[in-house]
Amino acid sequence: MSESSAASGLAVPAEAGDEVLVIGGGFTGLAAAHELALAGVPCRVLEREPYVGGLAGSFEVGGARLERFYHHWFSSDLEIQGLCAELGCSHLLQPHRTRTGVYYANSVYRLSSPWDVLRFAPLPLPDRVRLGWSAVRAHQVKHWRDLEDRTAREWLLELSGPQVYETVWRPLLEGKFGQYATEVGATWMWTKLHLRGGSRSHSGREVLYYLKGGCAALLDAWVSRLSELGVRICTSTPVRQVLTDAHGVCGIRTGSGVLPARRVLATTAPDLLAGFLAPAADGPPPHPDVPAVRRRLSDIPYLANLCLVLQNDRSLSDTYWLNVTDPSFPYVGVIEHTNLEASDAYAGRHLVYLSAYLPTSAELYRMDDDEVFHASLPHLSRMFPQFHRDWVRRHHVWRADHAQPVITPHYSDRIPAMETDVPGLYLASMAQVYPQDRGTNYAMRQGRHVGRLIADRMRTARRTAPEERTS
Repeated sequence: MSESSAASGLAVPAEAGDEVLVIGGGFTGLAAAHELALAGVPCRVLEREPYVGGLAGSFEVGGARLERFYHHWFSSDLEIQGLCAELGCSHLLQPHRTRTGVYYANSVYRLSSPWDVLRFAPLPLPDRVRLGWSAVRAHQVKHWRDLEDRTAREWLLELSGPQVYETVWRPLLEGKFGQYATEVGATWMWTKLHLRGGSRSHSGREVLYYLKGGCAALLDAWVSRLSELGVRICTSTPVRQVLTDAHGVCGIRTGSGVLPARRVLATTAPDLLAGFLAPAADGPPPHPDVPAVRRRLSDIPYLANLCLVLQNDRSLSDTYWLNVTDPSFPYVGVIEHTNLEASDAYAGRHLVYLSAYLPTSAELYRMDDDEVFHASLPHLSRMFPQFHRDWVRRHHVWRADHAQPVITPHYSDRIPAMETDVPGLYLASMAQVYPQDRGTNYAMRQGRHVGRLIADRMRTARRTAPEERTS
C-alpha cells in the first residue's frame, strides 16, 4: 500500500457530509479506511468487538498476544509484505520451516515433503505416486476458469484416482465443508494446491511466515498510522441497521443512535449486510432496489468456525499442521502454533488450535466453553496416547459465525458486486476474493480495491456536479 493516491493530486476535495462509514474493523475495513484517508476522504470505522483485526484479533497468553484464530502467511502474500514495509514492521515477518501431516486410521503420517508422500503407508505405492503427481498436474492448470464448471470431487478423482480421493481428499472436504462437500467447486481446491505449493523451498519443504509479536504488533502500528491520517475507529459499536431512502444510503443506526452518511461500506459477510438492510416497521420506505439486493446478498452459504485453543505445559508433537481424515474426530485440523513460533515467546506455553468448520446449529458449536473442552479430551487422548488432561493449563474457545463461504461451480456468476444497486452502498467481503480463498492478505487487497473505488466515485461526482448545476 502506498501514498501515491494523495501525492499524485488525486485527493477528493472534502465537503460537508462526505464521511464514509465502514462497517467492520478487520483487515478489509482497515485497508479500505487507509486508502480513503490517503485520498483525503473522511472515514469512520465501526467495529462491534472491543478490538480490531477481525479473526486476527488477539488475546493474552503468557504476557504475549496470540490470534484467536490461527494465522500464518505464504511467500506469495505480497499485500501483507507491503503493509509491513510501509509500517516499518518488515523485520517482524519471519520465515519458518514447518512440518505438516495427516491423521489417518489412528496414526499420524508426515506429509511435509515429496519423500513423505512416497512413504505414506495408507496408500499403495502407485497411489502415493498419483497423490504426489496430482499436485504437479494441478499446477499445470493455467487459469481457474478452466475448472469453474467442475466440482472438487470430479477434478480430484480425475487427478489422483478413487483410492487417493477416498483416503485423502474426501475426508478433508467433508471435514471442512460437511453437508456441502460434494458441492465445493474445483477452483477452491486448485487455489489451495497452488497457494501451498508456491510457498515451498527448493527441497520441497514448506516455508511459512509469522509476525514476531503476532498480528497484534502489526495492528498496533496500523491503528497508529490510521489515527495520524485522521481515521476514526469506534470499537464496541455494533451496527443495527443500514438506513436508505429514495436516493440511496442515508445512514447507519447503532446502539447509540443514527449516524448520517451517503456512503457506507460493509466488510461483513453478505447475508449480514442483508440483515442490516431489513426495513424497520416504523421507518420510511427503503430505496426501491433494497429487496433485490437483499435477495442476492442472501444467496451464498457460510460455515462457522470453532477454535479450541489449549495452553499446554508440553508439546503434543513436532507437527505444525495436522489434517484430520477421521470422520469421528470433531476437528478438521490440529494446529500446534508453537511448532511455528517457539514457545519461548509465550512464557514456555505450548499452544494448540483445534479447528472445526460447522453450521452454527451444530451441537459442538452450541456447547458452552467448558463443555467443548471436556468433549474434546477423549479425542485428543486417542490421537495422542501420551496426552493427559493435566498438561492443559488453560483453554479458550472462540467462535466465528461467518468464517468460510462455500465456493461452488460457476461461483463467479454468484459473487456480489462491490458496488451494490443501492446508491452509496458498497460491500467487500471474503465471499468476493474469488478465485482466492479467505485470508488476511486477500482481505487487504479487497479493502484497498474498494477504498479506491469509493474515492474514484466521489471524484467523479465532484466533476459532474458543476456540469449538472449549469445545464
